[in-house]
Amino acid sequence: MELRHLRYFATVAREGHITRAAERLGIAQPPLSRQIGALEAEVGVRLLRRHARGVTPTEAGRAFLADAEAVLAAAERAALHARRAGRGETGRIAVGFTTSAPFHPLVARAIRQFRQSRPNVAFTLDETGSAQLLAGLREDRLDCAFIRSPPTDRAGLELHALLSEPMVAALPPGHGLRARKSLRLADLAGETFILYRRPDGRGLHDAILAACAIAGFAPQVGQEAPRIVSTLNLVAAGLGITLVPASLARLPMEGVAYRPLSGRPALAVPLVLACRRGEGSVAVRAFVDLTRRLARQAG
Repeated sequence: MELRHLRYFATVAREGHITRAAERLGIAQPPLSRQIGALEAEVGVRLLRRHARGVTPTEAGRAFLADAEAVLAAAERAALHARRAGRGETGRIAVGFTTSAPFHPLVARAIRQFRQSRPNVAFTLDETGSAQLLAGLREDRLDCAFIRSPPTDRAGLELHALLSEPMVAALPPGHGLRARKSLRLADLAGETFILYRRPDGRGLHDAILAACAIAGFAPQVGQEAPRIVSTLNLVAAGLGITLVPASLARLPMEGVAYRPLSGRPALAVPLVLACRRGEGSVAVRAFVDLTRRLARQAG
């Protein structure tokens, strides 16, 4: 028994006439009659009652028709789901990001626009350190991840540099440098620094130390925090200053003042989207393409 046999029978039963059903199906009447006869022989009961004006389903035919239409509907749904999945309109995407990444508007914009265009794709979000994110990609627990520094080992990965974001100084309440509109990195030489803990924050941590060395000093590190937002909490408590990506200045933190950095060396951190090389998911590729396009527009 094939789906076409069910379709033939359902059409004949709905039309109540074999000739009209044949016209609707686009086949000749004699082959259709033979197919219906073969179906009745396979089922083992008469499904249609023939009379002068056409045909009507028997009691067995009415029972068979209900199940046949359910099977046909299920088959159509299966085909529809397959087409949607093939176009990347359904499925699931697991997206990871480092602690500082979600504060950049590009990340939220990419997720929002993708969900608006593909509402049947489910999102799973995970926030953790870069090393864990890259392990998640390689172990198929994540599909893509926003990270701050490209890894040295890129085996099996595809990396897309999205943008470069300037760093700003975060100053505690009552700090003397709050009177200035901008700061040079060298102005912070005598300050106590609060840094995002390495190795979780390796990209930001190392970038800050390298820039300070170029500016002619080694920062005095008073505290290290496990999350970048925690560094701002410690700044608000008056324990020191920190440097964060400019997008975090949008984060309201009582008593903390943000100042841009001017002069040399320029201090900026990248935002990179990582995924598996040769990713086969249409939905994942569509999300990567959308994010890259939004980054180009923002740049």
